[in-house]
Amino acid sequence: MAPEHTRSGRRSQAWFGLDGKLGFVHRSKMYNQGYSASMFDGRPVIGIANSASDLAPCNAHLRQVADAVKRGVLMAGGVPFEFPTISLGETLMRPSAMQFRNLMAMDVEETLRANPLDGVVLLGGCDKTVPAQLMGALSADLPMVMVTGGPMLNGKFQGCDAGSGTHVWQFSEEVRAGRMSREDFAAAEACLSRSAGHCTTMGTASTMACLTEALGLSLPGSAAIPAVDAQRHRIAEQAGGRIVEMVAEGLVPSSVVDRRSFENAIRVNAAIGGSTNAVVHLLAIAGRAEVGVSLDDFDKLAADVPLLVDLLPSGRFLMEEFFHAGGLPAVIRELGELLHTGAATVTGRSLGENCAEAPNWRTDVVRPRAEPVHEAGGHTAVLRGNLAPDGAVIKVSAASEELVRHTGPALVFDTIEDYHAEVDAPDLPVDASTVLVVRGAGPAGYPGMPEIGNLAIPKKLLDAGVRDMVRITDGRMSGTSYGTVVLHVAPESARGGPLSLLRTGDRVTLDVPGRRIDMDVSESELRRRTAESELQGDAENPAPAGRGSGYEWLYRTHVRQADTGADFDFLVGRRGHAVPRRHL
Repeated sequence: MAPEHTRSGRRSQAWFGLDGKLGFVHRSKMYNQGYSASMFDGRPVIGIANSASDLAPCNAHLRQVADAVKRGVLMAGGVPFEFPTISLGETLMRPSAMQFRNLMAMDVEETLRANPLDGVVLLGGCDKTVPAQLMGALSADLPMVMVTGGPMLNGKFQGCDAGSGTHVWQFSEEVRAGRMSREDFAAAEACLSRSAGHCTTMGTASTMACLTEALGLSLPGSAAIPAVDAQRHRIAEQAGGRIVEMVAEGLVPSSVVDRRSFENAIRVNAAIGGSTNAVVHLLAIAGRAEVGVSLDDFDKLAADVPLLVDLLPSGRFLMEEFFHAGGLPAVIRELGELLHTGAATVTGRSLGENCAEAPNWRTDVVRPRAEPVHEAGGHTAVLRGNLAPDGAVIKVSAASEELVRHTGPALVFDTIEDYHAEVDAPDLPVDASTVLVVRGAGPAGYPGMPEIGNLAIPKKLLDAGVRDMVRITDGRMSGTSYGTVVLHVAPESARGGPLSLLRTGDRVTLDVPGRRIDMDVSESELRRRTAESELQGDAENPAPAGRGSGYEWLYRTHVRQADTGADFDFLVGRRGHAVPRRHL
């Protein structure tokens, strides 16, 4: 027997198109919101998945963006139903917003499948909300369009532009070094966040907005529009109209994204100087789309891609300038044959067709390929070695040139709290050659892979003028951060990775050009240390600190490692949007 929703028309008609008691209940309860019968006559029913929350400042304005989407849906002949999802505020959530990305993805996926929806517009802004919504929607495989929230207006402090995150880290170090007063530091707090929206630098939020556009899952030119610009609402309205058309066309994500889409996103990430967090998110998104993408692809595919976008933390400007220069379409047109321009998009046209006439109004912001910010190779590099056999990453464009080849003694801390407690001690055994290491910050170990990688420089070295050091962690760092920082070390220390065997005083060699990260410890000594650790406890399944929540248990038990995207092992892949069983 054919599924009910194919016999009666659209998927939503398996709810609203039924006769008898069940159809009566589905329609009748909706009437209490003032809807008329014409809303349930078979026209497309469009969900608006809204992650707006006062606890997620980047997303708080999405309530107004949702209104624009509704206008577009109604004008195109659809029926809009807005619904909330959980929201992940990077600045407030503890222990890490990353711990809850997979939970939000589950929320989105199951809500889409459980309700009478024919398509969905996703509204997200902050770092983890965009990948979480994409992951859930790709697993459900309903027609979808992403509308991101847009960046804030440029921060302004003492007459100069100041970027989210990047300048916070700079100001904080200047205070610790005695070169900035605490009064000025306090005054800067309100200056960096001047409007609704997400970070103004090419941090993770801006990066994921751009990569969603590069994947073909949002409308062209939408990623860089400031949150408070009227064009943000116009593009949201257009998305509302387009999703109705996509439902009629049967255009689902699995017919939009493929291997070419992800190769484009990886190359675009290199060209924009994107966040290292894009690596772990794209790997997870690809897993949901059932597209084979590996950690090594981020190095190989970007090897011939120059850095074209001159934005903090790898350049000079901020997202407002990027928008006025022409946004991502200008980058895509400039990259030209480096991309698969024939890749599909939600517009129904190819990526190349969408951007064929894209202007570049400011070549100082979006550079021509002949005059890049950095030559090819300044992207996120993938490192391997006896310290990270499954891989680690470093953002080359944010690292110090003199440190990309470096050997020095390790100073090892088991927790970030231990590091914070000792970093300013005048007798800390550290000099400029020291390699700072914080472990226990991986997906399962923390849990949630927090953004602690951009470790504060010890005060005794700040006072001596040191501004960068080699730092290593199995955690992440903010996309707004900078420095010579090795991240996402896999396997993580809490799962018995070699990082757990490193000891203070061991010499560590970083060789970015050679793509290596090694500790100068013999194989026999590593075997001895492994045996010793096994006698002291189960290195593969360390006991978490405290009992934790039920979700924390689920997370620690089922999260995969960073080199595969840190998704849950049981959520990888598509499960579709078949109409569930009746309940009445």
